[in-house]
Amino acid sequence: MRHRIITASLLTVAALYFLTPVYWLVVSSTKSSSDLFGTFGFWFHDPHPLDYLHRVLTYDDGIYVRWFANSLMYAGVGALAATLLSAAAGYALAKYRFPGREGIFNVILAGVLIPGTALALPLYLLFSEIGLANTYWAVLIPSVVSPFGVYLCRIYAAAAVPDSLLEAARIDGAGEARIFSTLGLRLMTPALVTVFLFQFVHIWNNFFLPLVMLSDSDLYPIQLGLTSWQGYADRQPELYQYTVGGAFLSVLPLMVLMGVLQRYWRTGLTEGSVKA
Repeated sequence: MRHRIITASLLTVAALYFLTPVYWLVVSSTKSSSDLFGTFGFWFHDPHPLDYLHRVLTYDDGIYVRWFANSLMYAGVGALAATLLSAAAGYALAKYRFPGREGIFNVILAGVLIPGTALALPLYLLFSEIGLANTYWAVLIPSVVSPFGVYLCRIYAAAAVPDSLLEAARIDGAGEARIFSTLGLRLMTPALVTVFLFQFVHIWNNFFLPLVMLSDSDLYPIQLGLTSWQGYADRQPELYQYTVGGAFLSVLPLMVLMGVLQRYWRTGLTEGSVKA
């Protein structure tokens, strides 16, 4: 009982730590700019959430909606492509033997240690040379590379995809592409969901790469767009409220995605826990 109380207490503290900023964001999104600074931050004051959120969505000819769509495109397409690429690379490194396999894996693993900010300027110079700077491709192409995803997929494929099953499929006449698409991807589903979520959140919250690559506000993702609003808030005080309301809307896709995909994690954690 003592251990249960300690565990429950620690989990409660952790939950409060992570949920308090979200609660503040929910409360603040219902306030005007003057109320943001003139009232208690953790309680409502004359709330008009629908009115204020409507103003966020319609300000400047609905530029926030465009930023939201850009973020969905960057994160959705980039995370999906990164997941498939990581799955193929991790599966190949785990299940095929070829010269230089460990060297390639070590180089990929070293990429995990390189921060993205260190690569932003070289990437900008490269994309400028080929004429892709200030385009959607300047954010999308770097987003499809996930060294951590390759690492995770290799480790998971080595443990979750039995060699005997692959040999049986080859004996039955299945080609390597079909084996990967029908067996490998299904058995690696928990790892792929993890890679997709990590990459989606990373791209969604990415600020520095779009800041370096993009100069056209119509191409901005949400994070860069909200920062631009905040920069003008001293001259237009209503932008404080728009920034807070936009930040609240920006966390909703992540919450929905986490709620929808968490069942795949539970499936992966319990797989093999009972006897067939």
